[in-house]
Amino acid sequence: MRALRPDRTLVVLLLFGFSAGLPLPLTGFTLRQWFAEAGVSLGAIGLTALIGLAYTLKFLWAPLLDHARPPLAWLGRRRGWLAAVQVALAAAILALGFTDPAHDAEATVLVAITVAILSATQDIAIDAFRIESLPPERQGLGLAAYVWGYRIALLVANAGALGIVELAGWRAAFAVMGGLMAAGLATTLVLAREPLPPGAPPPASWAARLRLAVIDPFRDFLRRPGWPLILGFVALFKLGEALAGVMAAPFYRALGFSRLDVAAVSGVFGMAATLAGVTLGGILVARIGVARALIATGLGQMLSNLMYVALAEAGRSVPLLWAQVAVENVTDGLADAAFVAYLSGLTSVAFTATQYALLSSLAAVPLRTLGAAGGFLAEAMGWTRFFLLTTAAALPGMGLMLILLSRFPPDREAKPR
Repeated sequence: MRALRPDRTLVVLLLFGFSAGLPLPLTGFTLRQWFAEAGVSLGAIGLTALIGLAYTLKFLWAPLLDHARPPLAWLGRRRGWLAAVQVALAAAILALGFTDPAHDAEATVLVAITVAILSATQDIAIDAFRIESLPPERQGLGLAAYVWGYRIALLVANAGALGIVELAGWRAAFAVMGGLMAAGLATTLVLAREPLPPGAPPPASWAARLRLAVIDPFRDFLRRPGWPLILGFVALFKLGEALAGVMAAPFYRALGFSRLDVAAVSGVFGMAATLAGVTLGGILVARIGVARALIATGLGQMLSNLMYVALAEAGRSVPLLWAQVAVENVTDGLADAAFVAYLSGLTSVAFTATQYALLSSLAAVPLRTLGAAGGFLAEAMGWTRFFLLTTAAALPGMGLMLILLSRFPPDREAKPR
């Protein structure tokens, strides 16, 4: 019977994944749905993508959580930071519901930025906890548990929050989401065990720590042949998807879809489509290799934006909405699997975590920066031409990808068999 008991650490990581995923839609899709219903202009809605820069730039203050004394030091280094941040994050989410974007959108944005910064800080602490709590051979299991919790939270904070809005309003939705952060706090205080400190002490000086954490991994990467092309490709591969995704919520609203329409299609169905895409993408990479999988899935990701065009031309068609979300989520999941495999192959063994974090942050830059212009482009061009533009926006990344794969094939495929 003992073998049937769930692994304590994996349960903790599942719950931490839930705690990490919950705030993301509240500063992204769900927030933009709220803004659209409040009559905020498309240009201003697009600018909310900049809120997510906190997730892209979190590596800047990550050393603080490694080396500074946590606010609740009696809990230990990781749990001391986690508990303090989770309390603040729950309060910030609750406060977000007391703002009103229809009358003071700036105040809503400021509180949302606070939520994003606290959420990114929680991510740093959870990632450190996960890595330090499991031996290398169990890191894959730990990450899988975390991802499932994260995905469940995205469903709750997206479709679940919109369902609560339909019944009780926006303030109640944010109050419930803030209350659900108690799951993360309870996990930190009751279930989680403080991981053992790393065996080797960190360098004494901040300069040495900065060199070890950032400069050495950068320097190592810049020795790689073709690194400017690699960075350009990583930054541009998701550009078309980023431009389209930022404007999805106001687009659905403009076509006349209700909250319940959006909640239904973006709920279990949307999550299942994404997970199916990721699973199929992993199989595809294993079958045909990273290079060919990247080409095939990148093309599918680009062409999937044409489903937005079809929906824009059709108007409020619920069956076509389901088809559009299915195609978009499956193709994005496929492309994500191939893209992650490619990024993982770019990292050096000595700097795997840091280089992957930096590359994945670079990949998110278009969503957080160029994606912010999506609202102004949609206002100026109209929905059909805007989504045609998002399709074409994927072409530079595809071009760089073909050059890279021909000149610098992935290591695993470059070796003779």
